[in-house]
Amino acid sequence: MTTPEKKVKDKVRKVLAEYGVYNFMPATHGYGRSGVPDIIACCNGRFIAIETKAGKGTTTTLQERELNLIRKNGGVAMVINEENIHELEQYLASFDEEGRG
Repeated sequence: MTTPEKKVKDKVRKVLAEYGVYNFMPATHGYGRSGVPDIIACCNGRFIAIETKAGKGTTTTLQERELNLIRKNGGVAMVINEENIHELEQYLASFDEEGRG
């Protein structure tokens, strides 16, 4: 059964693939660090972390901590759902517009 969040992850990964962006989904399963974003990507030397949520889902305190640490260190950290996936597309398209894509 596909969960609503899985559908968002699939859409995000499709957008990343369309732009040729390197990405992976870290598997923590008790071995890694809690709160790590769902998708890690790199585009034109920029570190991008994407937390996916379905509907009105919100980030946990641990997830917010990780996203803020990424931003503090110069990375891009986004929370993407069905309603704002266009923000990811716009961000990636900006590389093409700037002639760096």
